Amino acid sequence: MEAATAQGLVADDEAGAIQTDVPARLDRLPWCRFHTLVVVALGITWILDGLEVTLAGAVSGALKSSPALHLSDAQIGISASAYVLGAVLGSLVFGWMADRLGRKKLFSLTLAVYLVATAATAFSQNFWMFLLCRLFTGAGIGGEYSAINSAIQELVPARYRGHTDLVINGSFWVGAAIGAIGSIVLLQPGLLPADMGWRIAFGIGAVLGLSILLLRRFLPESPRWLMTRGRVAEAEAIVAQIEAVAGERRIDVPTQPVRLRVRDGGFGAVALARSLFRLYPKRALVSLVLMASQAFFYNAIFFTYALVLSTFFDIPSEKIGLYILPFAAGNFLGPLLLGRLFDTIGRRQMIAFTYAASGILLTITAWLFVNGLLDATGQTIAWSITFFFASAAASSAYLTVGESFPLEVRALAIAVFYTLGTAMGGIVGPWLFGSLIGTGERSAIALGYGFGAALMIVAAAVVWRYGLAAERRSLEDLARPMSSI
Repeated sequence: MEAATAQGLVADDEAGAIQTDVPARLDRLPWCRFHTLVVVALGITWILDGLEVTLAGAVSGALKSSPALHLSDAQIGISASAYVLGAVLGSLVFGWMADRLGRKKLFSLTLAVYLVATAATAFSQNFWMFLLCRLFTGAGIGGEYSAINSAIQELVPARYRGHTDLVINGSFWVGAAIGAIGSIVLLQPGLLPADMGWRIAFGIGAVLGLSILLLRRFLPESPRWLMTRGRVAEAEAIVAQIEAVAGERRIDVPTQPVRLRVRDGGFGAVALARSLFRLYPKRALVSLVLMASQAFFYNAIFFTYALVLSTFFDIPSEKIGLYILPFAAGNFLGPLLLGRLFDTIGRRQMIAFTYAASGILLTITAWLFVNGLLDATGQTIAWSITFFFASAAASSAYLTVGESFPLEVRALAIAVFYTLGTAMGGIVGPWLFGSLIGTGERSAIALGYGFGAALMIVAAAVVWRYGLAAERRSLEDLARPMSSI
């Protein structure tokens, strides 16, 4: 063998084989302004998702009274399900593309799909147009989830990966707060025409998304993805640029080079199936259980949160945002304050704890709700406490999937488990709870809450038994690249 660069790339005598320490060099980096750029430019996805979901709920009253749409409770639930269905389809399609074409190429495409669709939502003239726009808005966001979760985990050093990933996923609630404030302002009685406030509200997402397009131009392709495609010179150059930004300081962590054989054509569904069912079946089980339980828990409850407030507590639509703000704060503070513990105490322990705590607190909240012991303020406080833990739990599901499977199929794995989890828990949840709320019976809704709580507690038991100790370990140590030799 002979060294090809001073940075550590080594060419192998065997045809098509390389040895490189690109992953090790990325993990040795201290936190620097490059990593902050990654968080800001890519983390916007969750802010946009939180904005969209919150707006859909907060303006539900305005959508029902809209002269053009005049949606029913069931139609609001169906449109929420359409958003989730779109996210599922977008995640699969764009996740597959991200593994084959690279993370960076998908950034602009998925964001563009979102921008066009959410802007078109503001011009909806009937239920079917509104439904179609929500479907494509979800597709853009779902596509972002696959490509961006992969890129973040591949660019952030191992010792920061858990906390960073949780906080970024938790930033969903920053978007929720923006949506809540926007709805408070735009839905004030007499401020705007009856059919105008909700339209401008949906335009907020387009403005935010447009502002981030330019910022993403400064982000590089994932060096880890490049090395598996044989583009080692590009990978080395990118790492060298990041090292220059970081300065001379390095973190002393145990690392070793990765030896790969470059393959033509990449990897796809067959390779993913081999990882799921032959190499890592227990990880697949854990990933599915975590994703499905949190999907039902969140999508069923939060998509219909505004309907609960308006139906059972008589909160007018223009006031819904006031109750979402503390709820959003609790959800963001959970990953922010608990995130470091996932890197110190450990993944398995903290994931099991947050899932179990969420299920127990939801059970208590359901009992208080069905017995009429909560007013609107009490209900909001109960939700805020419950979702302080649930937000960290849900964020850890995406972290777990990304860490559990090889680099070559990482984006597609995230997409598949997001799809399966959402199909099992997220699509049916909003429709089911919308129907339950339509009955006007507290006991019916409490049964739905109880089912969601049971799912979270079962997930806690599964991850406690089979969870992966991934804290502070390199991605290549957790799951060897499929091109390794």
